[in-house]
Amino acid sequence: MSNLIPMQLARIIKSDISENQVIYLKEVDGERQFPILIGYFEATSIDLRVTHAERPARPLTHDLIVGVTQALGAKIECIVITELKDQTYFASLRLQRSGESIDVDARPSDAIAVAVSFQPPLPIFVAEEILERIAQ
Repeated sequence: MSNLIPMQLARIIKSDISENQVIYLKEVDGERQFPILIGYFEATSIDLRVTHAERPARPLTHDLIVGVTQALGAKIECIVITELKDQTYFASLRLQRSGESIDVDARPSDAIAVAVSFQPPLPIFVAEEILERIAQ
């Protein structure tokens, strides 16, 4: 895989009048940043974790992903925004199990929701080509 750039969740913009919500990822050791449009439920789930609000009594989908991964003896190492194709971002959860690295396809919003489920949040990386394309 190409050069991976460490990013962090910089902002969550939620709107009650639009279906699309926005999260911004910002380069950890730089100034580059970019928005990703996500759904209302994903934005709410991410916001719950970032603000440390009280979690629902039952697991949300992102909690289920973490629980299943751990029950299968794997560890989620990081998330990677891997591709930008036709204005759609693609991501993967990078798992580690028995010394084997496994990449699982995921929507960026779901992957980021998983990342912020951990304390501290899991690392988020973006392929350098994506940042270069966005800057054009």
